[in-house]
Amino acid sequence: MSSLCICNLGLLVTCAPETLTKTATSSAKPTGTEPSSPKRRHASDDPLGRVLGPAVIFIDENKKVKYCGSEVDCPFSFTDEADVTVDGSGLIALPGLVDCHTHAVWAGSRAEEFAERLRGVSYVDIQLRGGGINSTTRATRAASVAELYASAQARVDKLVRINGATTVEIKSGYGLSVEAEAKMLEVADKIRVKSNGVGAGGRAEGPRVVRTFLGAHLVPSEFRDDKEKYVRQVISEQIPRCKGIADHIDVFVDKGAFTLDEGRRILEAGKQAGMKIKAHAEQIEHTGVAKLVADMGGLSADHLERVDAEAASEMAKKNVVGVLLPGAQWYLKDIPPPAPMLREHGVKMAVSTDLNPGSSPVYDLIQCATMCCVMQGLTPEEAILGVTRHAGLALGDDRLGWLGPGSVGDVAIFRPPPGEAATIESLIQFSGGYECVSCVRDGSLLFNSGLPTSSSAGLGKRKKISKQASL
Repeated sequence: MSSLCICNLGLLVTCAPETLTKTATSSAKPTGTEPSSPKRRHASDDPLGRVLGPAVIFIDENKKVKYCGSEVDCPFSFTDEADVTVDGSGLIALPGLVDCHTHAVWAGSRAEEFAERLRGVSYVDIQLRGGGINSTTRATRAASVAELYASAQARVDKLVRINGATTVEIKSGYGLSVEAEAKMLEVADKIRVKSNGVGAGGRAEGPRVVRTFLGAHLVPSEFRDDKEKYVRQVISEQIPRCKGIADHIDVFVDKGAFTLDEGRRILEAGKQAGMKIKAHAEQIEHTGVAKLVADMGGLSADHLERVDAEAASEMAKKNVVGVLLPGAQWYLKDIPPPAPMLREHGVKMAVSTDLNPGSSPVYDLIQCATMCCVMQGLTPEEAILGVTRHAGLALGDDRLGWLGPGSVGDVAIFRPPPGEAATIESLIQFSGGYECVSCVRDGSLLFNSGLPTSSSAGLGKRKKISKQASL
């Protein structure tokens, strides 16, 4: 692996935990002569750990963040030490974004159903007549692994290019049979293996992938008259078959799907198989599943349009992350989750695309952050934490979504909207006005859209490469 330096940044957003934002985010030993200007240091009351430019990020050959902060505070010559240097030229650097809830593997199209919903047909009515998830299930079962892989890989690539997503969760849930659910997770695993890189030096080639089993997404049509038989299949056949290719287990407890007791049995079986617990929670009706996730020591409860204060209190006590999915609220014309109430109880809130072919055909994670501010009442700071550090916690990985000693070496670099300063507020305000121009995972450039880049050429001299599309 080569070391990487990203310098001249206009704004560095570390999103580091509070215990680190009060000190320089560097693993290098301080010299005792570092400047302490508040314009360069982290503000102790800033939840995002912002550093005004010129700022620099240095990731060493071991994929570790050696330093991130003000250039003038850096205790070593970062340009001389780096094997590769990228000129951030006044841009905004965030930790690599984390899309913690997607359904990126599917076949078929539901564009006609979208048009129906615009004419007033409800999502639930479409599903009850055999459309919706059932429609996607039929197409996904019929598709080959190669077909599913090609389309899913293209979707994941788009999440990286649009958002700078360096971690993507991928659920099953459109197979709804033993072999079809396993097929979906095998596709997710193929994407994971390719992304992790097989070339020289083990360079990452895509985002890290987290695999989630969602066999209890809906009762398939062939089990419509015997739901208990399907629940038993999920527990006794699907979960054992998917053990080892799923990191997490999810369940959809809601109207038209599974009851609270059924969800409890399924989640318990997944937990015994070594899967960490998540749930689609309180979206259509209040069911109590968000509190169940807390009681069972789960990672996250997702959607939460109809969550209550009791569940919020338990979620906060048990460190269960509330994942907000504004794309589904928007496309289904639903009510927002009670974000102010979640905030009041101290629930950490993550934000995700919920990318799927029906209720949330959304790729843009920053736009989802904007929607959470406009439609759900988040602050820009909460929204950015929602697509970074809190999203990492929703996946059970406290190394994700921030920058500093102990974090992964993931970075997303954005050009602010035309005519706007390099600020978080401008990034959130102008929907689609920003551009992700470079993305780094574990110190490896996944893409670089024209930023000046150089490589070391011996004895501290640097050789100009060019403004290149990729490395």
